[in-house]
Amino acid sequence: MTRRLISTGSPFEKAGGYSRAVLDGEFAFVAGTTGYDYATMTMPADVTSQARNCFRTIEAALAEGGFAMTDIVRATYYITDARDADALIAVCGETLGDIRPASTLLVVAGLYKPEMKVEIEVTAKLRT
Repeated sequence: MTRRLISTGSPFEKAGGYSRAVLDGEFAFVAGTTGYDYATMTMPADVTSQARNCFRTIEAALAEGGFAMTDIVRATYYITDARDADALIAVCGETLGDIRPASTLLVVAGLYKPEMKVEIEVTAKLRT
């Protein structure tokens, strides 16, 4: 499999010179996923809705490359407010509870836009 770039249509991808996902062999790397709803280009106010949007975007990017959510082996979560950790963890449990990738949660000073409360990146490896 050759290197392949996946875009989700975010205006940030072209402006920032990045891809939502890069497929390389049996690996998929998905990054820069925030809580935007790309159908409406809106951002919900709460971290729970933003996290669910992140996972919808991740799932779509993985599926476009022939991967599934069950292929996720690593996840990194960035939040801007430690008080949002429990809400984020609940969404992670809903989405990845049976998959259980190796994960890290970081509290950061801020993300690119002030309305962004969470950003998620994952690595997936195709199962044989």
